[in-house]
Amino acid sequence: MTAAALDLQILRAFVHAAREGSVSRAAERLHLTQPAVSLQLKRLAEETGLQLFTRTPHGLALTADGAALLPQAERVLAAVGDLQQAARNLQGTVRGALRIGTILDPEFTRLGVFLRELVESAPQIETELRHGMSGTVLAQVLRGELDVGFHLDTDNTNDGDAAASAPFAARTLTRFTYRVVAPAGWGPQVLGRDWKALAALPWLATPPESAHHRLLNRVFGPLGLSPRRAALVDQEASMLDLLKSGVGLSLLRDSIAIRESQSHGLVMADRVQLDCALRFVSLAARRNEPVIASAWNALARAWH
Repeated sequence: MTAAALDLQILRAFVHAAREGSVSRAAERLHLTQPAVSLQLKRLAEETGLQLFTRTPHGLALTADGAALLPQAERVLAAVGDLQQAARNLQGTVRGALRIGTILDPEFTRLGVFLRELVESAPQIETELRHGMSGTVLAQVLRGELDVGFHLDTDNTNDGDAAASAPFAARTLTRFTYRVVAPAGWGPQVLGRDWKALAALPWLATPPESAHHRLLNRVFGPLGLSPRRAALVDQEASMLDLLKSGVGLSLLRDSIAIRESQSHGLVMADRVQLDCALRFVSLAARRNEPVIASAWNALARAWH
């Protein structure tokens, strides 16, 4: 007997006949005719060279050889069933690479929770994180260099979860406030001052791709003002260090501004502030691609 000689239908006929003790009932279970089942049982007996059943007044009874063979046949069929189920599962598995643009600190964007949800729901997706400034992330998503990303919206902060603008799909994750913060001891120059007065002070400038740059342009541009630039900074950690060193003013998220004012005496301007929104974005045209859709679903669970 060769392995090829035994097809699965013959094994199924044998197992059902053994369980039912009847060719007719086995045929019903297999949706076959009785002669077809009888023929398959005959073929199995011929291929194995064994007598597998004896006939009794009540139907079929397994011989000792048949009883010994039955568990082996059941294991083969179970293994085939497992293989078929694994194949079906793989057909529905989302695979591919996901390039994610990140900004700010991971705690604020819930990056860890987002990635955990993604890994648990779609373990075959390979993620690549690229950290940058908000405007850079948006431009890279537009060019197809990133699949999804976090972005700070400085213009349209009152439109719910609608897209920031075509061609993007976007979800607003949280809204927050930027505060103008000055070094310790700068209270007289900052407290009670409006934007015009603050523009005359030295500032820590940021590149055009940063949310800070866009926010301050939105304020100073209409006033025809250009703040004094003490230094150009592209990282929040450097910005905070220069603030503590007394170099100039900067924008800080409200939670960080409050913490640093309490722990290091930094001064928060009390007459001005700027609203902003953290968003998750992808191209609207790619929103339903399996890998990107999995990212959106994971994000929804992370920010539920």
